[in-house]
Amino acid sequence: MTMGDSNKNLYAKMIVDVVLGPVLERLEKKDVSAAQTLRAAFTKVDNTLPGFAYDYVKGVLKKAEIHDKFDLCETLLRLGGSQDCEELRISRQEPTFQELNKCATALKKILSRIPEQIYDRKQFLETIKEIASAIKRLLDAVNRVIAEVPAADNGSKQILEDRKKEFVRYSKKFSNMLKEFFRDTNQNQSVFISANYLIYQTNLILRTVKQECC
Repeated sequence: MTMGDSNKNLYAKMIVDVVLGPVLERLEKKDVSAAQTLRAAFTKVDNTLPGFAYDYVKGVLKKAEIHDKFDLCETLLRLGGSQDCEELRISRQEPTFQELNKCATALKKILSRIPEQIYDRKQFLETIKEIASAIKRLLDAVNRVIAEVPAADNGSKQILEDRKKEFVRYSKKFSNMLKEFFRDTNQNQSVFISANYLIYQTNLILRTVKQECC
C-alpha cells in the first residue's frame, strides 16, 4: 500500500500511543528515570521529525525479518482498543471525568474489533450501530466536561470545543468511508485507516482534557 505522509504520521502517533506508551509504562515500574528519558527522547525526535516512531518500528521489524508478516495498519487498530496506559487516563475522580474515560475506552474497544468483523456483513452492520452509539455517548461526555469548565476559563473551553469539532469531523469521515466500503468492499484498508484516525482523535480528547482540566 502506498502511504502518504499524513498516514505515516498517523501510524507514528498510534505507535507512540499503543506500542511505546504501554511498554514505557511497564518500564517505569522498574526504572522511572530510564522510562522518562526514553519517553522524552521519542517525543522530542518525533516532534522534530514527524513519523520517526513509524520509521523506527518499521526498521526494527525489517531487521527481525518480520515486516512483511503482518499489516501494521490493522495491527495498530487491534491494539488501539486493547492498550490502556496512564498517559491516556484522566485522573480526576468526579463522575463527569470518569464517565469520559469510560466512554473513550468503550469506543476504542469497539473500533478495534473492526478487523475481525468487517468481512461478516451482518455482524459488521451491528458493530457500526454500536460505534455510532459509542460516538454519541463520547460526545455527550465531552459536552458535560466542557460544561464543568469555569466560565472564566474561556481559553480551556475553546480548546476543548475545538478538539470536539475535530473529533466530529473525523467521525463524519469515518461514516463516509463506511459508505464507500459498502459500495466497494476492497476498501477495507481505508476503513482501517479511518478507524485509526478516530481512535487517535479519541486519545487527543483525553490528552486535551488532562492538559486543560487536571
